[in-house]
Amino acid sequence: MGYINPIAFTIGPFQIHWYAIAIVTGILLAVFLAQREAKKVGMTEDDIYDFVIWGVPLSFIGARLYYVIFEWDYYKNHLDQIFAIWNGGIAIYGGLMAGGIFLYIFCRQRHLSLMKYLDIAAPSVILAQGIGRWGNFFNHEAFGPAIAKQTLEQFLPNWIVQNMNINGIYHQPTFLYESIWDIIGCFVMLFYRHKQKTLHAGEILSLYLIWYSLGRFLIEGLRMDSLYIVGTSIRVSQILSLVLFILGIILWLMVRKKENNTYHRDISKG
Repeated sequence: MGYINPIAFTIGPFQIHWYAIAIVTGILLAVFLAQREAKKVGMTEDDIYDFVIWGVPLSFIGARLYYVIFEWDYYKNHLDQIFAIWNGGIAIYGGLMAGGIFLYIFCRQRHLSLMKYLDIAAPSVILAQGIGRWGNFFNHEAFGPAIAKQTLEQFLPNWIVQNMNINGIYHQPTFLYESIWDIIGCFVMLFYRHKQKTLHAGEILSLYLIWYSLGRFLIEGLRMDSLYIVGTSIRVSQILSLVLFILGIILWLMVRKKENNTYHRDISKG
């Protein structure tokens, strides 16, 4: 298998991109995982589905808006490309912010525990992130510094190696590093959650913040296509990762000490 075309197939005038397939696959698996857990903590499947209907589109808008803002020097001269999301260019932190704001409103209206909902969502979100990173692979983006082809061939199958050839230069597959890190993180959180019948509200969320932000901070430092604070060499995602890592540790300490902050999981369901 050689170079992979970013377009998976065409239906009439519509082009279906691998990027979209990867993201949709991640979302579907995330929803499936979340709705199974919802039943164990006294929520309903509708509490998941109703959020997804509005939350996912809003998260995409937030992710795209975030990216466009930090790449405005390009988009101000290419306004027609602002909505071309199929070409890549979404920032997960923007999506998390938009989705988080909507989730806060959603939980207030439904009289649901925000922290409990976030505990349910955390493993699902990081799973979707891990699978969605393959969209970057198909679009030949989110890559690291140059590396010898022979080095890549030592630990990667040929079909990945061939697609890390960007404009004639082989690059480190940072998309793959983050994908593996995210998927491992999902299993870590699931293992921890299922070993504990009683959890502190916000406990799984804090694990997500610590795990994801640590990996993102380290891997972002390798990327060649990072978003930077305007006029500086400071990577935006590294700053946010550092902030979230600290917040994750603080949240972990707070929820573990807080009294009357536990809830039970019905392990007989799902």
